Amino acid sequence: MKSSELETMRMSFNTVKSRSSEIKDSPQVKRLEKRVREIKKYSIENSKELYSHAIESFKRNGIDVEFAETKEDAINIIFDLIDCYDNKVIAKAKSNTLGEINLKDELANKKWDVVETDLGDRILQLKKTDNKPVHPTGPASHLNVSEITNIVNDSLDSNVNPIPREIMELVRSDVLNRLENASVGISGANAIASEEGSCVMVHNEGNISLVSLKDLHIIVAGIDKIVPTLEDAISVAKLETVYATGNYVTSYMNVISGPSKTADIEKKLLKNMYGAERVVVIFLDNGRSSASEECLWCIGCGNCVVHCPVYNAVGNEFGFNNYLGGRGVAMSKFIEDDETCYESGLYMCTLCGLCTLNCPVAIPTNEIIENMRKLSSEVGFYPKVHGKIKDNVSNNDSPY
Repeated sequence: MKSSELETMRMSFNTVKSRSSEIKDSPQVKRLEKRVREIKKYSIENSKELYSHAIESFKRNGIDVEFAETKEDAINIIFDLIDCYDNKVIAKAKSNTLGEINLKDELANKKWDVVETDLGDRILQLKKTDNKPVHPTGPASHLNVSEITNIVNDSLDSNVNPIPREIMELVRSDVLNRLENASVGISGANAIASEEGSCVMVHNEGNISLVSLKDLHIIVAGIDKIVPTLEDAISVAKLETVYATGNYVTSYMNVISGPSKTADIEKKLLKNMYGAERVVVIFLDNGRSSASEECLWCIGCGNCVVHCPVYNAVGNEFGFNNYLGGRGVAMSKFIEDDETCYESGLYMCTLCGLCTLNCPVAIPTNEIIENMRKLSSEVGFYPKVHGKIKDNVSNNDSPY
């Protein structure tokens, strides 16, 4: 990342810190933290049971369910679902899981036009190069208004002024025009309620409503997103909002429990009133079943990278794909392999533990990283200078 981008990112992070510090130490948030930690721990320990029950609940609600062992499986399932549509435009909501499976590039290779509906994601999409996000809920937090203005004007052949509201209105108009005839919407989910068969999604912009109103709504969610009940799912979403935005609750919270329907004519059930005629949930494993339990506690708030000294120094070079910072490095081992884990910044971490201290569910990332370094060195992935020191100690009884 450029020095100017790092400076803007740090300034944006300070804004998040200031907002969240005003409420995260309140008694109600502390109670919520304790509750969500228990929810996540229980959910990961009982994931197989919750998954089986979720499938039954979704089918009862008229939601189709698919399982993807790998990211390639997920892409193939999506291709099969959308193949029948002639209009090759897709409305996409912000989702780290969709970034994990490289959805946009895979669909672009098949001549599909994926339109990001989240403003930050859309700005990065228009940027085209070096467009990796820097925060899970503020993907373009490293770009100042001048840089964003140039990106938008170059991409949309416009002449908008460097005024945030004017930029927002131009991008919104362009997105709505592009999505006018789209039939497919794709999103992730913040949490999934096993008992009710419901997907909970939070957003401030109202864009998930655009996605969920298409004929086909595809929801891709990791198996680690499943929690026992709707109340649990909403608790997870509320805590994420506190730490990601500094607000007690987000502007919108969508709970999707089935296709659009009405029974207002003689109580006869009719599908496809305003929303999706078909809803499909794709549960993604992609290494999660082999990951350490603590790695799967994450609620996606991004507070770890906001406080990480390494991340604040180097930006999104520290992390993997859409999974940023130390936790992203840890997940890369299971999503990809040991080499990817090493190259994602395994030895960048200082093991200071600030990520854990500022994590609402207390993920022991520094301990996970330290253990992964041991495993990585055993299979040959470690800084070569460390190997030289090791050999010197072994041969000369000295590191020199």
